[in-house]
Amino acid sequence: MGGVSFLSTVPSFTNTTNHQHLTTLSSSSHRSAVIRCSKIEPQVSGESLAFHRRDVLKLAGTAVGMELIGNGFINNVGDAKAADLNQRRQRSEFQSKIKILLSTTIKAKPELVPSLLKLALNDAMTYDKATKSGGANGSIRFSSELSRAENEGLSDGLSLIEEVKKEIDSISKGGPISYADIIQLAGQSAVKFTYLASAIRKCGGNEEKGNLLYTAYGSAGQWGLFDRNFGRSDATEADPEGRVPQWGKATVQEMKDKFIAVGLGPRQLAVMSAFLGPDQAATEQLLATDPQVAPWVQKYQRSRETVSQTDYEVDLITAFTKLSCLGQQINFEAYTYPVERINLSKLKL
Repeated sequence: MGGVSFLSTVPSFTNTTNHQHLTTLSSSSHRSAVIRCSKIEPQVSGESLAFHRRDVLKLAGTAVGMELIGNGFINNVGDAKAADLNQRRQRSEFQSKIKILLSTTIKAKPELVPSLLKLALNDAMTYDKATKSGGANGSIRFSSELSRAENEGLSDGLSLIEEVKKEIDSISKGGPISYADIIQLAGQSAVKFTYLASAIRKCGGNEEKGNLLYTAYGSAGQWGLFDRNFGRSDATEADPEGRVPQWGKATVQEMKDKFIAVGLGPRQLAVMSAFLGPDQAATEQLLATDPQVAPWVQKYQRSRETVSQTDYEVDLITAFTKLSCLGQQINFEAYTYPVERINLSKLKL
């Protein structure tokens, strides 16, 4: 029966100070020395052995270490790390499939982009800091909330989301996607669509060149935190009324007040102008009448005229990421599933 030798890790039981012979070979032509250890032949005096305290402690430590290995402690740590990596891979792959499907669907129905942006905004804007209720929880799917005045015209956008959700759920191994997640992911896809459309316009309508421009100068790398916040929970009923303004009829002050109430401000109001209605230019014209918002509106208008529009894209992603998590405790294990482990003992070698 084969075994593993741990002699190299176990200290000697005896005091070998006087019994270990070192032979040093030297020569006149070399400064270096070769040290050889001769065989240890411990001599026992009387009926007791002389132990060093340090040797005993090392031996005990070795025994504990071997016990941990024998009990699978180290293997369990490795399994935990592997499980975590496996869950990240599962979530990443699932999210990639969702993004591809949303991108394809939105490209076929670009007229729904304003509706998808506003759906994401209004679903999150029900958040109330005082009670820590509402937020990006998918409550806008309930007819009693969708039918409110501030959500007028959003039913077509929700229908698209329902269509995509049905297809996603049919391929999901980790359970159905929450409305809270897919509404915000649809908003993300709509934002990306507007970025790409802008790049294509700057290339004279040439789609191939526009794609290359966006790939080279776009802000894809800024979405990391947004993508990580994947695992929102759904509300079980509509959120309370009166928490979301009718953006098309609200004054700039009312819009500012609402943004401030959820932890945002004039800067985020300006950068998210496209979320407030289908006519971004008209919305920005109104926002520019406010002295607090106007400088930011002008900043982002200038940024959109540049090749990369970096300031606009990065600030919009940052604001949208914060908005999309209002009222949520993200479940970072959502959509993961157990993978059958291979029993190595049953493998025939």
